[in-house]
Amino acid sequence: MSPLSLDCKETFRRLDDYLDRELTPEEQAAVARHLEICAGCAGEFAVEGRLLDALKAKLRRIAAPAGLLDRIAARIAAER
Repeated sequence: MSPLSLDCKETFRRLDDYLDRELTPEEQAAVARHLEICAGCAGEFAVEGRLLDALKAKLRRIAAPAGLLDRIAARIAAER
């Protein structure tokens, strides 16, 4: 069986899942191979990666309302 080969459209469609490591191992490898040979997709991947990192950094600075974590823990415990 030959390895999965992706064009730019298919690679671009999978970039978010690739960044989140939500692809199958075969898809992960196919996206990585494509990014190694395609400067356009590699550039888009870099932009999306920076955007995702910036978004995560901003979200870490937002404080959860007082008691929220306790309410979530209690809800989870009640569901069990």
